[in-house]
Amino acid sequence: MMKKMSISTSKTSLVLLLCQIISALDVPLDSKLLEELSQPPTITQQSPKDYIVDPRENIVIQCEAKGKPPPSFSWTRNGTHFDIDKDAQVTMKPNSGTLVINIMNGGKAEAYEGVYQCTARNERGAAISNNIVVRPSRSPLWTKEKLEPNHVREGDSLVLHCRPPVGLPPPIIFWMDNAFQRLPQSERVSQGLNGDLYFSNVQPEDTREDYICYARFNHTQTIQQKQPISVKVFSTKPVTERQPVLLTPTGSTSTKVELRGNVLLLECIAAGLPTPVIRWIKEGGELPANRTFFENFKKTLKIIDVSEADSGNYKCIARNALGSVHHVISVTVKAAPYWITAPRNLVLSPGEDGTLICRANGNPKPSISWLANGVPIAIAPEDPSRKVDGDTIIFSHVQERSSAVYQCNASNEYGYLLANAFVNVLAEPPRILTPANKLYQVIADSPALLDCAYFGSPRPEIEWFKGVKGSILRGNEYVFHDNGTLEIPVAQKNNAGTYTCVARNELGKIQNEVQLEIKDPTMIIKQPEYKVIQRYGQVSFECIIKHDSTLLPTVTWLKDNDELPDDERFLVGKDNLTIMNVTDKDDGTYTCIVNTTLDSVSASAVLTVVAAPPTPAIIYARPNPPFDLELTGQLERSIDLSWLPGDENNSPITSFVIEFEDALHEPGVWRYQTEVPGSQTTAQLKLSPYVNYAFRVIAVNRIGRSQPSEPSEQYLTKSASPDENPANVQGIGSEPDNLVITWEPLKGFQSNGPGLQYKVSWRQKDVDDEWTSVIVANVSKYIVSGTPTFVPYEVKVQALNDLGYAPEPSEVIGHSGEDLPMVAPGNVQVHVINSTLAKVHWDPVPLKSVRGHLQGYKVYYWKVQSLSRRSRRHVEKKILTFRGNKTFGMLPGLEPYSSYKLNVRVVNGKGEGPASPDKVFKTPEGVPSSPSFLKITNPTLDSLTLEWGSPTHPNGVLTSYTLKFQPINNTHELGPLVEIRIPANESSLILKNLNYSTRYKFYFNAQTSVGSGSQITEEAVTIMDEAGILRPAVGAGKAMASRQVDIATQGWFIGLMCAVALLILILLIVCFIRRNKGGKYPVKEKEDAHADPEIQPMKEDDGTFGEYSDAEDHKPLKKGSRTPSDRTVKKEDSDDSLVDYGEGVNGQFNEDGSFIGQYSGKKEKEPAEGNESSEAPSPVNAMNSFV
Repeated sequence: MMKKMSISTSKTSLVLLLCQIISALDVPLDSKLLEELSQPPTITQQSPKDYIVDPRENIVIQCEAKGKPPPSFSWTRNGTHFDIDKDAQVTMKPNSGTLVINIMNGGKAEAYEGVYQCTARNERGAAISNNIVVRPSRSPLWTKEKLEPNHVREGDSLVLHCRPPVGLPPPIIFWMDNAFQRLPQSERVSQGLNGDLYFSNVQPEDTREDYICYARFNHTQTIQQKQPISVKVFSTKPVTERQPVLLTPTGSTSTKVELRGNVLLLECIAAGLPTPVIRWIKEGGELPANRTFFENFKKTLKIIDVSEADSGNYKCIARNALGSVHHVISVTVKAAPYWITAPRNLVLSPGEDGTLICRANGNPKPSISWLANGVPIAIAPEDPSRKVDGDTIIFSHVQERSSAVYQCNASNEYGYLLANAFVNVLAEPPRILTPANKLYQVIADSPALLDCAYFGSPRPEIEWFKGVKGSILRGNEYVFHDNGTLEIPVAQKNNAGTYTCVARNELGKIQNEVQLEIKDPTMIIKQPEYKVIQRYGQVSFECIIKHDSTLLPTVTWLKDNDELPDDERFLVGKDNLTIMNVTDKDDGTYTCIVNTTLDSVSASAVLTVVAAPPTPAIIYARPNPPFDLELTGQLERSIDLSWLPGDENNSPITSFVIEFEDALHEPGVWRYQTEVPGSQTTAQLKLSPYVNYAFRVIAVNRIGRSQPSEPSEQYLTKSASPDENPANVQGIGSEPDNLVITWEPLKGFQSNGPGLQYKVSWRQKDVDDEWTSVIVANVSKYIVSGTPTFVPYEVKVQALNDLGYAPEPSEVIGHSGEDLPMVAPGNVQVHVINSTLAKVHWDPVPLKSVRGHLQGYKVYYWKVQSLSRRSRRHVEKKILTFRGNKTFGMLPGLEPYSSYKLNVRVVNGKGEGPASPDKVFKTPEGVPSSPSFLKITNPTLDSLTLEWGSPTHPNGVLTSYTLKFQPINNTHELGPLVEIRIPANESSLILKNLNYSTRYKFYFNAQTSVGSGSQITEEAVTIMDEAGILRPAVGAGKAMASRQVDIATQGWFIGLMCAVALLILILLIVCFIRRNKGGKYPVKEKEDAHADPEIQPMKEDDGTFGEYSDAEDHKPLKKGSRTPSDRTVKKEDSDDSLVDYGEGVNGQFNEDGSFIGQYSGKKEKEPAEGNESSEAPSPVNAMNSFV
């Protein structure tokens, strides 16, 4: 078997031993295998070291761990055992070590302040968490003080002190006025880092009595306010100018200590008139580029991500027209411990050796201490296989009892690092993880890769056989990979068959068989050819293929690398494409693509559409191929090629394309070499080492390309070391503890010689670490295991062959694998906008806890119950994804008057993090849906019975129902509208005092406190007499209803109508007489009270026209004269007449008095309120109103 070569810049025996141990045993990420193997505990999630909690909410101290068997958990508090069973306020989550301290039911957060540590333990060892310091946040009130007004002379400096209360964490300070507007700041007036407000010089406009300092405590979402400060500026003429004086810092020098990786903030604020300008320099050096920023009008120098190199003297210079002043700040950068090499888990076989290394740096240098299963190693149980040597533990000839979890603690005065790393000693017989009898299919002359994924402890040896009883496979025609894969670089038909993989170690042996089938390649044996076709002609391209009989090919045609036009002129046959009635837009390149499940081939041809040529026609064609190719001037890296051009066929040759074949690496494959102008018949060609060249030339004119010339003689160049390195080098982790390094392998002619290999190197970025390297061959990927989660790495890949190395490659930055986010978004807030829409806000999670590339946030929300029905239903969760670092989102499509829950999760490339606590919110009431049904039964001479069902979606608490109805006469016109309010608890109603043998139209809807819902309409007819009962016509739809009985032709009815007409005529005469006397009626009184009847056509309380009687009485509307004193009837005075229902007449209002436009007889008519005319009714109107 081939083995990887390990290369390291350090050649000490310890590093060589480490390289040997790390590569000794890898556990495959096979879920079934991982479930079966024993493993010591590993802490997977824990709360931050400095854990500030909200004293109003329950305290959740996280501790999650994995292991086999599953670990048990225990806690210490302030260094002693914490017995959670004795404290009723404290519980531990099932199958977890996470503590939940119940503060919301009577507990006090201050009582649980302290240092907590979690231990996860199983039979293989014990892992411990960091020391988690739990402190409740504090937002104390401002101490009361008596503030005297500040009387300042114009031009003098002034400092307004804030002195905020000491909170945990410290508050954010800002200055505002009484109107809650931020006070404007400038080079003259600005806020210092300590929160004080500095005036370099005061001006008369600075006089005000409401300088207010605010302290915002983000953790508890509270803001404290200092008493207003009064400033009064008095003027003296003239104003004296002053040279700069530093307000802060004082003196000429000061010191500042900052920690590595933090943000360095240096501040200089000066007084003076004119206002001084601040400038910063670093003595003896330059301010670091790309990390230096100036804030607060250059009064603050900000350097991010500081390191020890940023130590030194920083000088601020304040200058105005009268002079300058300076201050020197001596900065010292210290460092809390940081990892150089964190200890990594070690999986060993019995009898093997191994090493745990724990290296950290800091300023001052951190001390290293070891623990075993959470106990200082000095007092831990003895293990003869273990030897501690400073920052290294060396294991020799381990046994299964040597399994344990070791903790490395690196600490100095500025902090500590704690890392768990287990030593897991496994004795496992071989296992093959590749499925039995797996079938591999490859195309002939292509590589075949047969997998044999395995595991065992000690590491099994892998052997391959062909056939069940064949001999072991050896030789150069096979490549044996360390992961067990067998590679056949060039698979031929005779390589097909059954292959057996055997894995054996001292504990046993196992074998597995796989099948290999070799398929014939797909080929286009007759390719489409270049065509020149006259406009409106017909053209056909052929594409005849040959393929393996067991593969099903699919043929696709493209035009200019896009789908064929959707045009019936394009006819696709089995072996051809035909274009009928060709037009100019059909000009282009047509490609035939043949795909199978294993390979794909394509061929293209150009179609040129030309106009019908004149007589006699000149024939334009592609040029004839060049000939008589000759090679001269042979050198190692260049050669001269000459040729003779063929006939250009009436179109001048514009260029020659030169192609080459590498008979050594890619026989039969022609690649582009260069292109020269059509006037040139010689070219000097650049060559690569270790290539067996042959050349051919293609002539090009306006019509197209010629056929290739005959190949030149062959020329073999000498070998050399590679000239270039692999391209597209990337480092991307596929799992939380690995780094997958990939690259684009060199082509055969790029190898420059035999024995092409790759040197793969990597090291962790920003860590004082050395390069680790391996040399591999015939692969384009290498996996580095045991890396920290999502940290940057420097990666490079260098090519080499038997003659040497390529030039030093450039480095690329990659990242180890992502893991699921650790923290849920906090401070989730919901703002309900209306009954169907809500807005959710949340605080972004710290980027360090994302543990990967932040992709966005997901909001899960679901309806808990409807508040109107109080009945729960199946919970259907909905998910909305908000990309990027958004902190809010809209939730549409909510149901009114319902209770919802939601939570928010952060998403990275690995998946979703934990959910935030469920947030409950309720939507307000909305308008209901239409009643579920409306039935009209039991018709009599003068009554109908109505029954209805409550709305399917009440969307709130129903307050009442509204019933409106009106008669329909035999010309399908609508009569007066009557409205009735019905209590919400009713489900039926008997309407009495109706006209016999009359059709009525009913409009019915429900109301909540928000408003009325959509209505349902029905029609019904009262019966003609007791003997002939007419069944009611029930059904929603158009307001036009057909009469079931036409009584207009009955003699008795005609006589009755004549009598009624005479009576109405007498009534009209009486009405005219009364109107001439100028009497006022109730409607007239309302018009007098409201000058514009179109602006106020209704009563504000019930929305009815004129004087409308109580709805419970079902009485008709009272009529009132609206005729002016000059006895003329204006059009606007009749805005609620029955004429308004006719074609082309504007003026109709809905229930709330709003204009609803023109009525059309072809549409469903809305119920008309106030139908009765306010002017004297004519006999025609009266007859049309009668049913």
